[in-house]
Amino acid sequence: MEWVDDGIIVGLRRHGEANAIVELLTVAHGRHLGLVRGGGSRRQAAALQPGNSVRASWRARLDEHLGAFTLEVTRARAGRLMGEAHSAFALAHVGALLRLLPERDPHPGLHLIVETMVEHLAEPRLTGMMVARFELMMLSELGFGLDLSSCAATGGRNDLLYVSPKSGRAVSRDAGEPWRDRLLGLPFFLISEVAEPPPSDEIRTAFALTGYFLAQRVFAPRGLTLPDARQSLLTALDRAAARLPPSRL
Repeated sequence: MEWVDDGIIVGLRRHGEANAIVELLTVAHGRHLGLVRGGGSRRQAAALQPGNSVRASWRARLDEHLGAFTLEVTRARAGRLMGEAHSAFALAHVGALLRLLPERDPHPGLHLIVETMVEHLAEPRLTGMMVARFELMMLSELGFGLDLSSCAATGGRNDLLYVSPKSGRAVSRDAGEPWRDRLLGLPFFLISEVAEPPPSDEIRTAFALTGYFLAQRVFAPRGLTLPDARQSLLTALDRAAARLPPSRL
């Protein structure tokens, strides 16, 4: 068995003294693991880092085997991303979410989204927006997508401001006003494109929304809690926002 595909490194672990098992998100073969011989050496350490894009050749005697990767780095960005707390934690969190997907299950749209996202993780304001959107997408990929297209009460598509924690459907400002304390906030950037990255308060509202449904519908049924990297990411984003001039918040 053999194939060649483009991928992004999302994780790795040492295997023995000299080798490594590398985890990729590929275009056509989904989340895929493989052995890289010599991958535990210092010579290959810089290349085999989360966030780097690679051209991957995979080979195994049988399809169900782990198989071996030969990797050629096509875009090296890990050194830049791992140097900043917010981008390092974002990479770790994205990897944790991707591991919820079955191995080798194709998700064609995800590779392009993750490729675009990791290219811009150095900017903290973009990071918060992109990761919140990614969490929303992962809910859909895992079968728990929210319906944010229209108001659950009226069917209208305008002025959607809340989300019902029970149904996962959007609720308009007027319809939700009597129960606003029981509803989750819905930032505009989660349902539409915006000209500028959203302010810090909207980022926090978005993570409260996606975090609620990830915890209730995805992690709790598996007996898990939200990844530690997620809270570390939020803390790093808050610290990065505190360093920005007031006009950029």
